[in-house]
Amino acid sequence: MIVPGSPEMISQLEAVFDLEPSAAMFKATAKQYARTDRVIPESEWMKRAPYVRAINMLKKEKDAVILAHNYMTPDIFHGVADIVGDSLQLAIEATRVKQSTIIQGGVHFMAETSKILSPEKTVIIPDSRAGCSLAESITAADIAKMRAKYPGAAVVSYVNTTAEVKAASDICCTSSNAVDIINAQEGDLVIMTPDGHLAQNVAKQTDKKIVYWEGACEVHIEFKADELREYRKYEPDAVIIAHPECPTDVVDEADFSGSTAGMINYVRENKPEKVLLITECSMGSNIADEVPEVNFLGPCNLCPHMQRITLEKILWSLHTGNEEVIVEEALAAKARLAVQRMIDLK
Repeated sequence: MIVPGSPEMISQLEAVFDLEPSAAMFKATAKQYARTDRVIPESEWMKRAPYVRAINMLKKEKDAVILAHNYMTPDIFHGVADIVGDSLQLAIEATRVKQSTIIQGGVHFMAETSKILSPEKTVIIPDSRAGCSLAESITAADIAKMRAKYPGAAVVSYVNTTAEVKAASDICCTSSNAVDIINAQEGDLVIMTPDGHLAQNVAKQTDKKIVYWEGACEVHIEFKADELREYRKYEPDAVIIAHPECPTDVVDEADFSGSTAGMINYVRENKPEKVLLITECSMGSNIADEVPEVNFLGPCNLCPHMQRITLEKILWSLHTGNEEVIVEEALAAKARLAVQRMIDLK
């Protein structure tokens, strides 16, 4: 089997598609490039334009739709994605798309969630190695241990989990609706998994007592509160916007905290002159052209798993049908209940 991203893959693609950079290809993708020319030089887009062109033509032939998370790189986000958003938005859109095939621009649990919600569709992830530290931090057996320790407490699991963990949970949540989901549960005590930092940040916004699993996002855990305080010394006018997967002291230093969609909407609506987006690096790049008056400062961290999804791999997955995501139906049915309960409470 040809490994996604390998020279063999590129060679086979070049044998089938016209992937030679040219002025004609650049012109054919000028509309897409206009959305991201602030962050991608023309010389770089010249190389990517043939892939953008080929993907946009092939997905129509294949009756495919591309769902892309806000952490996808700008060439994917603006060049080939049909629907973009945070985890909640993509979960909902997966139930609405009419195409027979979903190409998931994101990590594996997102593709799995799309398959759970749309079992009749073919769901493909361009690189199955695109994982998630949160999803890998907990199992269904761990959920069972939490239930035994706190009998009767509802289990709210972040969507950043495997189908197995979703199936073992009562309801799912995302960073954008976590407070509402927690407040909707019966009883004073709620179990929240697997992100301990998200749970602690949510606990400050609810009267419920939250007990949580000690998982963490490998991107957001790297941010430090003292670094943000240092930035304020040199950029006192900068607005700091942090994702709630960050440690609580980092969120406490921020001027605003929200999901990726919430962060984007804050920038769009307020257009601060200077912004520090305390999250994955692609976020600022994806909205830079839309808000030219905003200057995006550091720091940011790249998610190595999100970075596995590339234009080349998306074209390969459309061309070959690799790698299809399969979820056994009995497991999917249980997981679907937890995800659907979340959607119904939106």
